[in-house]
Amino acid sequence: MATTLRSAGRKLWQTMSSIKTGVILLIVVVILSAAGTVILQRPTSDADDIQRAYSPGMLRILDFLGLTDVFHSWWFVLLLVLVSLSIIAASIERFPNSWRFFSRPYKSPDESFRKALRNQAEIAIEDEDASLAASQRVLRKMGFAAERVAGARQVTVFGESNRLSEMAVYLVHASLLLIFLGGIVDALYGWRGYVALTRGQQSNTVELHDKSGRVLPFAVRCDQAGQENYQDGTPRKWWSKLAVIENGREVLRKEIVVNDPLVYRGVRFYQSGYGSTGKVDKLLLTANPAGKAGSGRDIALGMDETVALDPDTSVRIAEFIPDYVVRDGRVYTRSTEIDNPAVHLIVESKGKAVNVWMPPIPGFAENEKSPYQFEAKDLEMAYFTGLEVSHEPGQWPVWAGVLLMAVGLGAVFYLAHVRVWAVPVRDSRGRLRLWIGGIANRNQDVFEQRFGELVEKIRAEIRAQAKCCSPEAVATLAGD
Repeated sequence: MATTLRSAGRKLWQTMSSIKTGVILLIVVVILSAAGTVILQRPTSDADDIQRAYSPGMLRILDFLGLTDVFHSWWFVLLLVLVSLSIIAASIERFPNSWRFFSRPYKSPDESFRKALRNQAEIAIEDEDASLAASQRVLRKMGFAAERVAGARQVTVFGESNRLSEMAVYLVHASLLLIFLGGIVDALYGWRGYVALTRGQQSNTVELHDKSGRVLPFAVRCDQAGQENYQDGTPRKWWSKLAVIENGREVLRKEIVVNDPLVYRGVRFYQSGYGSTGKVDKLLLTANPAGKAGSGRDIALGMDETVALDPDTSVRIAEFIPDYVVRDGRVYTRSTEIDNPAVHLIVESKGKAVNVWMPPIPGFAENEKSPYQFEAKDLEMAYFTGLEVSHEPGQWPVWAGVLLMAVGLGAVFYLAHVRVWAVPVRDSRGRLRLWIGGIANRNQDVFEQRFGELVEKIRAEIRAQAKCCSPEAVATLAGD
C-alpha cells in the first residue's frame, strides 16, 4: 500500500512538474481569460445590455457555467491554483541543476569538452604566460569578467558575462506566481458593484452584482455632476465631484472622469454613467394671489420642500410626471423623457389642501379653489451620476508580477550568458597553440560573429606583445 501511494505520488509530481502540463494549463487560462473579455461580464456590463445581447436560454447557460463572471468563478480560481502549483513543481524539479550550473561554472575545459565545442580556434604562440596575459586583457576590454584558473594539468583564462541570465527564467516563474496570486486574492476577496448618487446625496452602501449590498466603513457624497457634449450633441465626457465622508467629516475630495477614479482605502470609484432621474431638482414658479394678477412673486420648489406663500398658505410638489398620460381615470408615467410633463402641487391654506395641476388635468385639478395661481418659469431636472465601485486587493501582486516579468523577459531575450576559455595546448606535432573556445546560451548567430572578433583581437594582442618584447625591440630600447 505504501509503495502504491509513493508511486502514485511520484507520478503526480512528474505530471505537475512537466513542462507540457504547465503549457497546457497556461493555454487554458489564456483561452478562458479571452472568453472573459469577449463575453459581457457582471457587474461591469449593464444588466439590460446583457439581456439584449443573449437570449434567455443562452444567458441561463452562461450564468450556470460562470462565464458571465469568469474571473470570480470557483473553477477559474482552481485553474490558477493548478497553474501555480505546476510552476512551483517545475521550478523545484529543475532548480538544483540550474543552481549548480550557476554557482559552480565550468572553468577548466578538458580535452573532450574542447573537441565537442562548436565555436573554437587555435593561435600559434611561443610563450604560454604571455599569451594567457594577452587573452585576459582582451577579454576584460570586451566586457568579460576574466580570471586565470590554475588546474591540475593546465592554466586557463576563463571569461564570462551575464551569468545571471541563467536564472532569469525563475524571475519569469516568480512573476507568473505573483500575477496568479493577485488573481486568486481578487477572486476570493475582491468585489465589484454599483452606486448611483444625485447631487448632495451620500451613501456607504454598494449594490453588488448578486443584488446584495456591501456596507463601506465610509460614505461617498456627490457634490456635483455633469456632462460635456460635442457640437453635434453627443456626450464627450461625464464628470463628478465626489467627497469621502468618514466619522462625520470630509477626508477627501476629487473630481473624477472616465479612467481617472477616486481611490480611498483600496476602494475605487469609477465614473461609469450619467443621466436624468426623471425627478425635479428645482421648479421655478410665479405665484399670484387669486384675482391679483401681476402682484405675485417668484419661488423655487424642490422635491420634499415646502415654501410658505403667506402666513396661512404653503405649497409643495406632490409629484412630477415627465411624460404623463391619463388612462382609466388615473395619471400614468409613460416615459422618463421630458415630453409631456405635468406637476402636481399641494396648496395648503388654513388647514385645507387643494390639488393644483400644471397643466390643469380635468377630473384631477382643483386650480380654481386655490388661493394662488401659478405660472411655470423654468424647470431643472435632477440628474444622477453612476459610479462603478471595485475593491481589488490583489492588484499590487499583479503589478509587481508585471514589472518582474518585464525584467525577467528582458533578461531572457536580451542577455546571453557567454563563456570563453583560453588554454595553451600542444598539437599532434608538439607545437604550442593557444586554444580559444566559447559558447552562449542563446543568440548563437550573434555570438559567432562576436567570437570571431574576439579571436582576431587576441591574435593581434599576442602579435603586438611579441613585437614589443622581441630581442630587436629590446636592443632598440637599450640603445635609446
